[in-house]
Amino acid sequence: MSDRRKFLKSGLLLLAAAPAASRADAVIPAQTAVSRRDQSATRPSSSPLSVRLKSIDKTTVWNLIKEIKVSFSTFHCQGMVRIGDEFWVSSVEVNIPANGVFDRTRGLGHLFRIDSSGNLLAQLPIGEGSIYHPSGIDFDGVHIWIAAAEYRPDSQAIIYQVDPKTMQIREIFRWNDHIGGIARNTATNTLHGISWGARRFYQWKLDKGGQVRHPLATPAETAILNNSYYIDYQDNQYLGGQEMLYTGLASYHKPGGAPFALGGIEIVDLAKSQAVHQVPVQLWSPATGAVMTQNPSFFELTAEGKVRAYFMPDDNESTIFVYEA
Repeated sequence: MSDRRKFLKSGLLLLAAAPAASRADAVIPAQTAVSRRDQSATRPSSSPLSVRLKSIDKTTVWNLIKEIKVSFSTFHCQGMVRIGDEFWVSSVEVNIPANGVFDRTRGLGHLFRIDSSGNLLAQLPIGEGSIYHPSGIDFDGVHIWIAAAEYRPDSQAIIYQVDPKTMQIREIFRWNDHIGGIARNTATNTLHGISWGARRFYQWKLDKGGQVRHPLATPAETAILNNSYYIDYQDNQYLGGQEMLYTGLASYHKPGGAPFALGGIEIVDLAKSQAVHQVPVQLWSPATGAVMTQNPSFFELTAEGKVRAYFMPDDNESTIFVYEA
């Protein structure tokens, strides 16, 4: 398989060595100060959804308002968006041979289209060959963005664009790393991806035709390390205002004790690749005990200004749990 796309060089800050400053040099010139004010003024404001999400803390009460039972086998779900009254969910199906040995080279990727009652309307195959593990997904208002990768870290991936109206899927590029989540920053026309476990951020600039600009750089040249460690990201959602919402979990194990999973949400400033809001989500599936952010999630604002969250934590026999905070 071709490698998961070669990507554009991410903007790296050039650090110029400066001579020791004198007292006079230490004074910030008026022109520089104005320039900094201009840059601050042009930075987009956080979206209304981001503002409300940032008001959530670990004491916030989440109220369950609805459960939507999904009527078909969903396998292991990865990402979710809600478009109108429909849900689009990515999922990986792993082939387990008779001897029970997990073969990571064999499997199927799916993108399900589900109605508001949990019924399957359509599905698209995602990936090819050993590149079949779909990512967390996002909808930019026109297209769904989704990646497929080999089912292992440090592997390769294909980035796709899906038209939900025509059900047409288009390959955009390939990359030499596992991409576990992909979304488009509509303000800068930039794709943002995360590696396996979200240990690395990637950014790829698109041209007016929707293609990644060339020449593409390598993962080693473009990777930006993620300095937030308490959860690994599973799904992503662009919030506007150059901020991305990530949801996920991490497993912790005390010696001599049973492991436990902690779920949470993080809002990341895309310009700095740094989390600006982090909060655990203390919700668990009543069916399996899985944390609600284990698999896909999607967030929106209600007409009353409440945060509404859709979670799909369970594999195979899934329910979409709808909460308001």
